[in-house]
Amino acid sequence: MSDLQRFDRVRAVRYDGEHLQLLDQRRLPATQTWLRCTGAADTAQAITDLVVRGAPAIGIAAAYGAALAARARLAESNDPTEFSSGWAADLALLQAARPTAVNLAWALQRVAAVCAGLDPQQTTARALAEAEAIAAEDVAANYRMAELGAAFLAPGCGVLTHCNTGSLATGGLGTALGVVRAGVAAGRVSSVYAAETRPWLQGSRLTLWELLEDGIDARLIADGAGAWLFASGRAQWLIVGADRVCANGDAANKIGTLAHAVAARHFGARVMVVAPWSTVDLATAEGAQIEIEERAGEELLAVAGQRIAAPGGQAWNPVFDVTSAGLIDVLVTERGALEKPDVAGIARLAAQAD
Repeated sequence: MSDLQRFDRVRAVRYDGEHLQLLDQRRLPATQTWLRCTGAADTAQAITDLVVRGAPAIGIAAAYGAALAARARLAESNDPTEFSSGWAADLALLQAARPTAVNLAWALQRVAAVCAGLDPQQTTARALAEAEAIAAEDVAANYRMAELGAAFLAPGCGVLTHCNTGSLATGGLGTALGVVRAGVAAGRVSSVYAAETRPWLQGSRLTLWELLEDGIDARLIADGAGAWLFASGRAQWLIVGADRVCANGDAANKIGTLAHAVAARHFGARVMVVAPWSTVDLATAEGAQIEIEERAGEELLAVAGQRIAAPGGQAWNPVFDVTSAGLIDVLVTERGALEKPDVAGIARLAAQAD
């Protein structure tokens, strides 16, 4: 086992041959509970409710949800017309679960494309095979990105990461957290800081849990402490994931990423965005065109069901922001690492054979 493989121990999405099993990330780190999904409706609900989150993991879950939906439709009817209309409705339901994560739409489109023109029985088998392929490819992509990203890190550097981009958010090692793990394994990263990531606290609940499970010494900071972390010289890199990367290199990620990126640039730290190629949306020219998901204000006004805000107060709760390409020093995908990402550079990566 390589040094990096010993950090690859967590899986949040599993297919057991009959059902989709999702590690309920709302309950971490207190308990490890698995939610069983049998079709499109419960898979879509799990995605919406953040049982599973992280763009790559959402895509994998959606692909399996599509396969399970096909199997359920086949059990109802082998009539091609009835099957096709029912399955199309299932795919639409899954796609509506989270609008910002491009991997979700990408995975569903990929499953639908390979099933075009097939009969119901063939579709059911082919959809499952494609879901399994998507999951396996993500594992391989994670390792490739980890190696590419870690090569940019100077020995002894400190790293800040935001949200959760590890094994809980992907099919394998992780995107940004995969780079952090590779940096630790190679002796390049000496200190790791995780921003808490309000309001769902993915940093404190999930990222810190993953790092401690790996035996990596990490420290939690408040979201507002990122600027002072860079100002004090404790971190030389901000390494984050993305839910969507535009054709010009703009990247949408968990709310708070933009503030960290602006602070990093101001204090001379560098910014790395790590995302699989499936997250790159060539059809979206720039970040201004991205639909930013807004969730219920209650997520900010209460914690664990207990209201913490002043009675009568309301909240605005966008859950993503967009970091412009001009603030990004390195974009890492499994196709390659791109310094100072722009339209031309991303077009070069896009020209590579799939």
